[in-house]
Amino acid sequence: MARILLAEDDDSLRGFLARALERAGFEVTACADGEEAVQHLDTNWDLLLTDIVMPGMDGIEVARQAAARDPGLRIMFITGFAAVALSAQDRAPAGSKVLSKPVHLRDLVAEVEKMMAA
Repeated sequence: MARILLAEDDDSLRGFLARALERAGFEVTACADGEEAVQHLDTNWDLLLTDIVMPGMDGIEVARQAAARDPGLRIMFITGFAAVALSAQDRAPAGSKVLSKPVHLRDLVAEVEKMMAA
């Protein structure tokens, strides 16, 4: 079973995402912000799924720290800000993917499954 570290500051969205991914067969650890997510980086993960814009440490910094610890980690960002999504591609670790909110849960699960199969 693939293990996903999820960082999303919106409580309800974090719950929806975690439940959808768990129903799809993934093991999910959900974190309320970047600082909490970084505390979990010593565990082995298959995918980091993080919001980009969060209070405190943003998702790009979480991804950089995660990639430094595990260069093979798959990274996927979600954001509701189009400009942030465009600039994230320049600052994000190589090979990461950016999805724009709102994202349908079915589409998110499909993108995660594609990324895990790659």
